[in-house]
Amino acid sequence: MVDEVLLRTLTPTVIGVLVRRGADFAAAEDAVQDALVEAVRVWPGDPPRDPKGWLVTVAWRKFLDAARADTSRRLREVRVDGEPEPGPAEVADDTLQLYFLCAHPSLTPASAVALTLRAVGGLTTRQIAEAYLVPEATMAQRISRAKRTVAGVRFNQPGDVATVLRVLYLVFNEGYSGDVDLAAEAIRLTRELAARTGHAEVAGLLALMLLHHARRPARTGADGRLVPLAEQDRGLWDTGMIAEGVVVLQAALARDRLGEFQAQAAIAALHADARRAEETDWVQIVEWYDELVRLTGNPVVLLNRAVAVGEADGARAGLAALAGVDASLPRYTAVAAYLHERDGDPVAAARLYAQAARAASNLAERDHLTRQAARLNARLRG
Repeated sequence: MVDEVLLRTLTPTVIGVLVRRGADFAAAEDAVQDALVEAVRVWPGDPPRDPKGWLVTVAWRKFLDAARADTSRRLREVRVDGEPEPGPAEVADDTLQLYFLCAHPSLTPASAVALTLRAVGGLTTRQIAEAYLVPEATMAQRISRAKRTVAGVRFNQPGDVATVLRVLYLVFNEGYSGDVDLAAEAIRLTRELAARTGHAEVAGLLALMLLHHARRPARTGADGRLVPLAEQDRGLWDTGMIAEGVVVLQAALARDRLGEFQAQAAIAALHADARRAEETDWVQIVEWYDELVRLTGNPVVLLNRAVAVGEADGARAGLAALAGVDASLPRYTAVAAYLHERDGDPVAAARLYAQAARAASNLAERDHLTRQAARLNARLRG
């Protein structure tokens, strides 16, 4: 049995070794993927004493074989005094630079996510394709285009932490499909990045992921239906993961470098702290949303703030806050429906729930909104 987590952890380091030896990023990444396939085949029967050294040796040989077989694609001479024998690999770790390279601003978000999962996460093209529910050939083309895009970027060029965090958050929000749990994979990658950078916002994102992921078992019922936060069985929440998220968040906030992910994590922590939905500290949540508005000016934050205001100060106040939000935003109509129901207007709420259901792109959300409209219509008929 091969330790897949070990392979994924070693992948970016081995790519970095090959790049520093003279391979370009695309060729190094391809060679390391070939070495991972070889490891899956060989290691169960003959596990190496030094997994990293083994991968470096095999990946370097794969790179040399590919370079010699296709010299027309070689852009510079590869000088080799002899292939390295298995043994301890270089100590330097270029994982952080790989994060920045894969989240390069010239890439589309989809390409950045795919390249990050492949080069930093160590996932195969097939696994990434299954996770995104697209054909493997389509994902292979996307990754190839991404590698060509960053081909001219210097490996040691400084990167933008904020861009990396956005990419990791996109990975997290993909959730689970195929045989790869992308939410868990995003947590693993963010945990590694947090250990390497000591950056307060990286810690904030890690805390946010942990606090959200802790509620995952309660988000859907046995029949697959979406369960709103207020109706979730909080006994199903992972208290150990919540505790870890709170500790990570507190350490980040103590650095006094507040960012949007820390503020979002603070809101998630307040939800997690309530033993029952009725005990949620909505006043504090509104205050954190005010901080988020100040930090980002994001219209989605204003939408979520309207919900929190409705809980803290009453539905009428929530509707007043909603009046200043862009009505074209996704979920705007669903929020309006909820606040109108809370304000004692089931006719308007039923109509808005039905309208929101028609516009929903997510099947689980569409089903939930349709059921809400049906519930109110049945009450009105009765």
